[in-house]
Amino acid sequence: MTGYHAVTVLADAIVKGADINKEEAMQAMVKTATNRYFPSVTDYIRLGYAPFDNDDTAASNTLEYSFDDWTIYAAAKAMGNEQVATEFQKRALHYRNTFDTTIGFASPRYLDGTFKKDLDPYQTYGEGFIEGNSWNFSFHAPQDVFGLMQCMGGEQAFLDKLNALFAMDLPEKYYADNEDITAECLVGGYVHGNEPSHHVPYLYAWTSTPWKTQEWLRTILNKMYRNDIRGLGGNDDCGQMSAWYIFSALGFYPVAPGTDQYVLGAPYMPYMKLKLENGRDVEIKAPNVSDKSRYVQRVRINGQPYSKLYITHSQLTEGCIIEFDMGPKPNRKRGLALTDKPYSLTLP
Repeated sequence: MTGYHAVTVLADAIVKGADINKEEAMQAMVKTATNRYFPSVTDYIRLGYAPFDNDDTAASNTLEYSFDDWTIYAAAKAMGNEQVATEFQKRALHYRNTFDTTIGFASPRYLDGTFKKDLDPYQTYGEGFIEGNSWNFSFHAPQDVFGLMQCMGGEQAFLDKLNALFAMDLPEKYYADNEDITAECLVGGYVHGNEPSHHVPYLYAWTSTPWKTQEWLRTILNKMYRNDIRGLGGNDDCGQMSAWYIFSALGFYPVAPGTDQYVLGAPYMPYMKLKLENGRDVEIKAPNVSDKSRYVQRVRINGQPYSKLYITHSQLTEGCIIEFDMGPKPNRKRGLALTDKPYSLTLP
């Protein structure tokens, strides 16, 4: 929602090999990340977080700046620019500074280092976040999911919160006065109608229950995208809800732009074919997929067994056939090895 997200577009282009002037792009990215036009950037650089004393959305700004900084790090690393990479690797971890480990939630923090007392993680207004509450924004570190788990107290605590987010009954008082969010935008407390949350269902890929991504994606697709005059569960800011649908229906999603990875979910339809600009094709086959058979049993790419929970940009652009064997029960053994997990800045 905030931040300087133009840098993520440039960083993603550099990492994925787009034909752009990389040096010019890097200069623009670094200059943007130090521009005092953005709220609290000077304090953020100095303290490692945006202070709540003079920034009403300090917590979400810290989280979003930190992700943007990580994309600069990733691009600099890809270019061999170690000086910029070292500086922005440190800033990529600033998201940690807005976590109140006593409560396990992202929380606004004051200049003196103390956190806001009596944080209401269900409330959007007055709690240090913009267009989102702490329940949703606390998962906003897609560049370092394993590190995020530690901020929450470890994998089990992370899973408990993730499960609770989708299962809760969010009281109406928390969205009654929000012009963008209605009950139709919610799956539990997960706000699909608000784009900062869109990566959250994919975070199970880093856990011991990666199959839960497949479980929730189909629920979200069915509820948030209906053939009805009010069939879109939210507003389509910059086409993001539509983009999420297309990616998720295909069976993969760019959780952290700035990597070359797309995290695998599960296809929504039995057959899809993409014709790429380079003349190659990507075919996606899931002949048995349905609301009941929503769980991935096995994956093959070009006929070869594939165990990883992500696919790379080059695999797609080279053209490939991705086959998903689907079933009514999860494969609880697939994707558990650390080598099969998607990217994380730090490892467990």
